[in-house]
Amino acid sequence: MGATISYGLDNRVFVVTGGSRGIGLTLAKHLLANGANVTICGRKQEGLNAAIASLDVGDRLLAIAAHVAKVEDVDKLMDRTKEKFGRLDGLINNVGMNLVTSCVDADPSLWQKIIDSNLNAAFLCARKAAMIMREQQQGKIVNITSLAASRSAPAMGIYGIAKAGIEMMTKVLAQELAMFNIQVNAVAPGMVRTKFSEPFWSNEDFHQLIVKSIPMGRIAEPEDVAHPVLFLCSDGADYISGQVLGVDGGASAV
Repeated sequence: MGATISYGLDNRVFVVTGGSRGIGLTLAKHLLANGANVTICGRKQEGLNAAIASLDVGDRLLAIAAHVAKVEDVDKLMDRTKEKFGRLDGLINNVGMNLVTSCVDADPSLWQKIIDSNLNAAFLCARKAAMIMREQQQGKIVNITSLAASRSAPAMGIYGIAKAGIEMMTKVLAQELAMFNIQVNAVAPGMVRTKFSEPFWSNEDFHQLIVKSIPMGRIAEPEDVAHPVLFLCSDGADYISGQVLGVDGGASAV
């Protein structure tokens, strides 16, 4: 899992969407290691069962099968979290998906699926979480976006458009929720070594092309994303809102 760094999150309550694998699972592990209570969600129960077994922390973990592009599933996710833990201190909007295609060749149903899974899901979760956090007068929302939001790439167009929408939503919500002491930020990774991106980094030729574009000379590991997210969830980020933090090994500086 990498080194455990303390972010002062004892007894706080977080929802991590897409928390059964990849970046989401790593986030859940680090939050739990910091003493937080965590709800993870995923669409497939078998994936959640495997995540529960790997996390193995007992009563501080809640796992809920949910499709976060559906209002009723989002309501269930947030309401059950509040029922179990009594409050909601943070939401990490991590769910995302991409199907490789050009915009022009994409069937409209494919466009809608990618937009729903990325942008609409993040909106529905942020909306419901913010309603709970407004009552508490406190909360953190961190959206996982992507370098693709600001840099177009072949076959990543719809995904990049959705992530760009998330970045603007981050800024809008930061303004709307500031008066309630709710901070909203985003983390924008480049390529991360997960199952999601395996078709890219597992191809040796393509892997070399990616690494050449990154000044630090490697693609990110999930822990590289987890630590900036946890910082933004901590008291140390109480005066940071509406920001998009690039976590890309310097790629966006080129």
